[in-house]
Amino acid sequence: MTDSIALIECFPVRPRWLFVRIETKQGAVGWGEATLEGHVESVMGSIDAARDRLIGHDPDRIEDAWQLLYRLGFYRGGPVLMSAISGIDQALWDLKARKLGVPVYELLGGRVRDLIPVYAWIGGDRPHDVAAAAVARKAQGFTAVKMNGVEDMGWLETAAHVDAVAERIALVRETGIDVGVDFHGRVHKPMARALLAAIAPHRPLFAEEVVLGEHPDALLQLSQQTTVPLAMGERLYSRWDFRPFLENGSIDIAQPDLAHAGGISECRRIAAMAETYDVAFAPHCPIGPLALAACLNLAAATPNFVIQEISLGIHYNGPSEDLTTLMKNPDIFAVSDGAVQVPSGPGLGVEIDDEAVRDMARNPHRWRNPAWRGPNGELREW
Repeated sequence: MTDSIALIECFPVRPRWLFVRIETKQGAVGWGEATLEGHVESVMGSIDAARDRLIGHDPDRIEDAWQLLYRLGFYRGGPVLMSAISGIDQALWDLKARKLGVPVYELLGGRVRDLIPVYAWIGGDRPHDVAAAAVARKAQGFTAVKMNGVEDMGWLETAAHVDAVAERIALVRETGIDVGVDFHGRVHKPMARALLAAIAPHRPLFAEEVVLGEHPDALLQLSQQTTVPLAMGERLYSRWDFRPFLENGSIDIAQPDLAHAGGISECRRIAAMAETYDVAFAPHCPIGPLALAACLNLAAATPNFVIQEISLGIHYNGPSEDLTTLMKNPDIFAVSDGAVQVPSGPGLGVEIDDEAVRDMARNPHRWRNPAWRGPNGELREW
């Protein structure tokens, strides 16, 4: 008898994650992550609608389920719908690979590497002691970090403001660690060129979201004026969103988030598409363990993958709610010499503590990002 999807559950768990659990009539289970930071309630509503399409569906038909959710809703794309699809897609890959007793990457053609380079976050906005944070990350086994390049920033800032950005990056580089610089879409075009020129002498691994993805022409201009590799993608949600940036040559590193951009299925396509433009692939992932495990499985099978973000100890987490809190096998994310091992367990490789997840989800979080204002009361990008 053909199995079918019987249950799709959502669990909003701290600090700001959304887990998805799918169970079939025959009792097979898969987990995924649909975290869309600050918009969990909206994604849960979208997953509720997806139940009407997927209850009774064959769980092995992952691509069919993806197309069903993407195409038959009439309205396509966007962060909420694509995050819902992402969590469901990850859970279906996890479920199928567990039934077969293999890691997900074996279903993607097998691994092309033995180790996965990773980096961690150290701060950098509202300036903290970034040099000390970099030293602490080195002690944890990291050889690369990412820092926020700027605090909240106006459309036009002083030379001293620009100099301070470069000085903080220099302090981190002096510790002997490599650093990517995240501008978080906080910078507008009038300042972007000056900031890239200021940081270029410090040879960052990349500059991320120098301007928002709403401005592809501005990013193209900047790419033609800097030697710093430009990265983009956490707020792009499909291959169609990435297409103009790949076609105009404005990005060097594609950074889709597997919890936002259609899950393993779509991000695999984005990675392959990027490879045809000689663009590297480095998934965005400042969130939970299921999203990270999905990234690691895709990284294991992706030739143009370069480095993976990992949220161990990130400031959004707390001492009682870190990356591995809801896992039974935290060792799979152990960092050594700047890398983690390719997961070897079945499915995504993460063993979720079902009871702990259900207990935490009884008190759902309502995480929201800060609302920043400048000195004159104007709203600023976070």
